[in-house]
Amino acid sequence: MVVRPTPADLAAARGATVADVIAPDLRILFCGINPSLYSAAVGHHFARPGNRFWRTLHLAGFTDRLLSPFEDTLLLQYGVGVTNLVSRATASARELGPEELREGAEELARKVGRYAPGVLAVAGVSAYRSAFDQPGATVGPQPLLVGGRPVWALPNPSGLNAHYQLPDLVAAFRRLRDEAA
Repeated sequence: MVVRPTPADLAAARGATVADVIAPDLRILFCGINPSLYSAAVGHHFARPGNRFWRTLHLAGFTDRLLSPFEDTLLLQYGVGVTNLVSRATASARELGPEELREGAEELARKVGRYAPGVLAVAGVSAYRSAFDQPGATVGPQPLLVGGRPVWALPNPSGLNAHYQLPDLVAAFRRLRDEAA
């Protein structure tokens, strides 16, 4: 059931979490920066209208149809999962400080080590740089292993990321699919 949260729902979602969509031995574990208030209010990843994650996944060939955020658990059928670098919901990722990102990176490394995905794909290059102390990181495969697994940095699919239009996002995600899967 699709629910549009009210302003009160969004306010109440501050600091809430969204459950990981994860299982052992996935091909790719996508990692967002942190849940938006909208995602936390509805309890699904990348749910905010305007977020291009679901369309990008489909157009890049990860799914055979366009999934809704409300179908996020179906990702497991495609060998794909979703988690976040920082679990608490905020109105903007800019609310996260460097220390919180580094702490999130440590927890993420433990999670990746436990579930052993083929690749960890962090959607948000700037957050990746800060969290993992990799100031020169660019989109694509990274020299750093996280939890013993290879890592890719991807552009943030948020509609607020004007540096990457949909075709550019799709190309970056497709490269991951083709080279890492």
